[in-house]
Amino acid sequence: MAVNNVDLTVGENEIVGLVGPNGAGKTTLLNIISGISSPTAGKVAFCGEDITGLKANNICKKGIAKTFQIAESFPNLTAKECVMVGALFGNSLSVGMKEAQQQAAMILDFVRLPNEKVDTLSKNLNVVELKRVQLARALASNPRLLLLDELTTGLNPKESSEAVSLIKKIRSEGTSILIIEHVMSVIMGVSDRIVVLDHGEKIAEGRPYEVVNNQQVIDTYLGDLDVF
Repeated sequence: MAVNNVDLTVGENEIVGLVGPNGAGKTTLLNIISGISSPTAGKVAFCGEDITGLKANNICKKGIAKTFQIAESFPNLTAKECVMVGALFGNSLSVGMKEAQQQAAMILDFVRLPNEKVDTLSKNLNVVELKRVQLARALASNPRLLLLDELTTGLNPKESSEAVSLIKKIRSEGTSILIIEHVMSVIMGVSDRIVVLDHGEKIAEGRPYEVVNNQQVIDTYLGDLDVF
């Protein structure tokens, strides 16, 4: 099973890290929460409502947005237009074109996309810029829960540090976050709690310092603690 009896919660204004070896079921779990995949058993509840099996677009409009491991976008739309899609179609609010343009410009500034790139076609953006646009598009849907799948993959240490600051800022503005990340320095620096998966099952959960000192987690995933 890709995900087997995994039980976890994300509290209001909380950042929860999700880690584990490749193939542990992390992305599948996020896909189930966001409606990309349907579970064969179990339940997904959001703000007291059972959303199990709802389509991804309906779940997004209820307040759950997701980014993806591979940063892709609409190749022939500009960065601003890509973010406008999130504002126009990603939530339950009725947003006009002018307001969507204003929101997109504001959010792209928030995620620190260079101003000269705002009107660049997304097919001409580099990976780091695409990741910023993808994050901005998710934020444009005004989520209460943001699912981040390896946001810092491919970033250098300076860019990763900036990403951590940005994630904390997003939380400070009222958005809860569930984040998959392989860079342990990032996950340790940003998470209130960490959940560890292995072979589709949860093997540990706790505060960051508790998890990295869990012998099963060390044996299964972390290896030599001296690297931290």
